[in-house]
Amino acid sequence: MSVKYTPVQWNRNKWIYDAVMLAGVALFLWIFLNITPDVLDHERAINPQIHNARAFGACAFMMLTVILCIGPAARLNKRFLPLLYNRRHFGVMTAIVAITHAGYILNWYFNFSSSDKYVGLLYANSSFGQIAGFPFELFGIFALICLLILAATSHDFWLKFLTPPVWKRLHYLIYAAYFAVAAHISLGILQDQQNHVFTVMFIAGAAAVIVLHLAAWMADRGDRPMGADGAWVEVARTSAMREGYAKITRLSNGDRVAIFLMDGKLSAISNACAHQNGPLGEGKIIDCLVTCPWHGFQYDVRSGRSPAPFTEMVPTYRVRVVGDMVEVHPDPKPPGTYIDPVPMPVPDTTLPEGEPA
Repeated sequence: MSVKYTPVQWNRNKWIYDAVMLAGVALFLWIFLNITPDVLDHERAINPQIHNARAFGACAFMMLTVILCIGPAARLNKRFLPLLYNRRHFGVMTAIVAITHAGYILNWYFNFSSSDKYVGLLYANSSFGQIAGFPFELFGIFALICLLILAATSHDFWLKFLTPPVWKRLHYLIYAAYFAVAAHISLGILQDQQNHVFTVMFIAGAAAVIVLHLAAWMADRGDRPMGADGAWVEVARTSAMREGYAKITRLSNGDRVAIFLMDGKLSAISNACAHQNGPLGEGKIIDCLVTCPWHGFQYDVRSGRSPAPFTEMVPTYRVRVVGDMVEVHPDPKPPGTYIDPVPMPVPDTTLPEGEPA
């Protein structure tokens, strides 16, 4: 692959992120398999193969729940932003855990008949006319297909090849997968329990996903949409701007703009990194370059261009100062367009006549 596809290499943060994730998976499986067999009892006694299958299935559900909670949690509180880093690794590991669950199921329930086990998986249960006994396996198959697609397209090559908007829409399949997993569990294991510990875990996990997404949506709605019909957008008072940092505002079309103060001058670029839509406005400026906090991509805040040899570009915006208010025009310039920075007014520190110095 060329340099444009491999700008993000393994680093210490990635190793720590993956190590913590793997430790969490191992701990969950160990607790499920060794501490809770008597707690997670069932209507009928189960053998180790089935218990292993349910352990990996429960782990995949909890991992999906965490993945879907990270995004809205980070939008509500910046302390969760580090969890967004390498969230794709989390998704790939979830697919691996889900495949392991499917392997246990195939090699136990469908491996001892005269017909092919894959044929048996699809045709053994055809009770579509009832809820109790509905072929919940189909939901699991659909969820697994979605997870495999997401894992297979998680590399930066596909992000670049498909373009970020298409790649992002494709990865909305995570929501379809979660819905399918919820249906798979509801029509499957939840109907074969006497103790409802896992039922409570399932309901709590699904409720957390729903509540966090609703809260994030309400918070986004609370942002005042401005800039319709070419009107300039008020961003912040000049006194609120900090050297080396940005203020972020949302336009009427939903796009977000990051307005940076650099060397006493204002520049504005899109808040969405061209790599994976990371929040550029949360990065700091060093030598005219802002570094995306997600994966380290850099852009000149005056032109929206990445430094050579990289070719990523983001749109730029016009900025002006009216009185003590910083404003941005909602119409973006083409990605990579240089715009002269606007000087910030120097505060008037002249003392009124007669005032002591």
